[in-house]
Parts: sequence; structure tokens; C-alpha cells
Amino acid sequence: MSTDLKIDYIELPAGDFDAVQAFYEKVFGWSFEDYGEQYRAFSDGKLDGGFYRSDKVSTSEQGAALVIFYASDLEATEQSVIAAGGRINKAIFEFPGGRRFHFVDPHGNEMAAWTKTGA
Repeated sequence: MSTDLKIDYIELPAGDFDAVQAFYEKVFGWSFEDYGEQYRAFSDGKLDGGFYRSDKVSTSEQGAALVIFYASDLEATEQSVIAAGGRINKAIFEFPGGRRFHFVDPHGNEMAAWTKTGA
């Protein structure tokens, strides 16, 4: 599969790099690399990105793009998010073909996780 014209990198705001790193390591198994006071990069093994130092947050309510993870076990993922210090801001709901929930990470960035119906 060609990587040309595919999403290659994503950047998100964070005020406390250690808190977001601990959260995403625990829930999603991401690895991190520190680039000083203003930037911390991550990799999920498929997609790379980073957190830049900012007090702003990324939420769909403010018009930001919503990053959505696929989760084969949605309920277990929801519990992992909560256990790692995330907050559920939209409980699990159904939509045609699947179910999902939205959560807020320790910085306040909104993300979501979904699964196929019957999964």
C-alpha cells in the first residue's frame, strides 16, 4: 500500500507532557520521545505524531478534527481510559454499523473509540 497522500503525522496540544504520556502509554501502548520543553513525539507503531506545549485543547465542540481509535473490545477500552485518568464525555452509543464513546485525555483533548456492531 502506498503511503503517498495518506495521513502521516498528527499534532495535539498538551500542557503536561508527563501526564499525557502516562495516559497514552497505559491505554494505547504508545512510545514517546522527548524533544525538549516544547515538544514530545509519539508513535503508536503505525502513525506518528506529537504533543506541542499549549494550554489550548482539541475538542469537536470547538471545531477540531476528532481522532477516533478502533477498539475490538469497546467496554474494556472505556474502562482503561477511566483507569488511566481519562474522562468519558459521551457514553457508548450506537450508530449504523457500530458503537462508540468519546473521552477527554488528562489535558482536555477529546478523542473517541469505536467498534463494529456485534464486535
